[in-house]
Amino acid sequence: MISVLLPVYNAAATLPTALASVLRQSHRDFEVVAVDDGSTDDSLAILRRLAAADPRLRVVAEPHRGLVTTLQAGLERCRGEWLARFDADDLMHRDRLALQHAAAFDGVLGCAVQTFPRAGLTDGLRRYESWLNSLLTDAAIRRDLFVESPLAHPTVLLPTALLRSVGGYRDCGWPEDYDLWLRLAAAGTRFAKLAPVLHYWRDHPGRLSRGGGPYGRAAFRRCKLDHLLRSHLAERTEVVIWGAGDGGREWSRLLTGAGRRVVAQVDIDPAKIGGQVRGAPVVGPDWLRPRRPELLLLTVGVHGVREQLREQLAGWGYVEGVDFVCLA
Repeated sequence: MISVLLPVYNAAATLPTALASVLRQSHRDFEVVAVDDGSTDDSLAILRRLAAADPRLRVVAEPHRGLVTTLQAGLERCRGEWLARFDADDLMHRDRLALQHAAAFDGVLGCAVQTFPRAGLTDGLRRYESWLNSLLTDAAIRRDLFVESPLAHPTVLLPTALLRSVGGYRDCGWPEDYDLWLRLAAAGTRFAKLAPVLHYWRDHPGRLSRGGGPYGRAAFRRCKLDHLLRSHLAERTEVVIWGAGDGGREWSRLLTGAGRRVVAQVDIDPAKIGGQVRGAPVVGPDWLRPRRPELLLLTVGVHGVREQLREQLAGWGYVEGVDFVCLA
């Protein structure tokens, strides 16, 4: 059986259609564990009304304590071998559970997404959607693990026991889902994604992933730094950063503050080469060819340039994930 874990907070406007898309799934062996996080609108009443008509919907009413606590409360009540995440403002393709169940394995399985409504989508969000949907294999997902969150949380299916084995969700002041992928990756978990669009991701101003606080850029970087210090930088004290722009400078500050020495910052801008960032010289790319730093962090985020630099470094004998890591 699949347990669909659905946190709910003040979602009365979208909850009926979201739940309808789950309850009409072609795969029939599932339960929906809907946890209301102390909603002040009609969300709880809607859940209870729908649950009275469909026993597959189980409703849990909790005081308002936030998303992570709500997810943990739901996880404790999931009875299925498999856990599928879903959000109360999205829509699920009617074959999502069937296709994911057929392809399920002992790791994390996502699917492609389509953001809606399409009108008004920013170019940045369209690029993110395209990037997200391009990461289908374990290798591709791991390669970009420190760029951005490579999986949309409400699309995933994984063994319930796997999620419990790493302690479920944590509230660390950064995105709970991204933190989970990094912890699972460190534990050796495999990832994959189905290519068809099986999840429709609603974009609106109130979406958590568009906000600041624990979902802002600074929080993402704190999360990345914490996991880098536990993995690639656990036994390395010196780094070279490729990129002397705003992103590279911010990573220099964070890494220096964490006790790592930035040996140099690489850039192609003649106006920057010869200068310094926090005492580290700014050098051109050829500086790297006769040297092999302990770790090279590639922070250049210009669209299309990251792939070019990956090819260049591979030509110099650098191995991604060992000698260098892409970072944003």
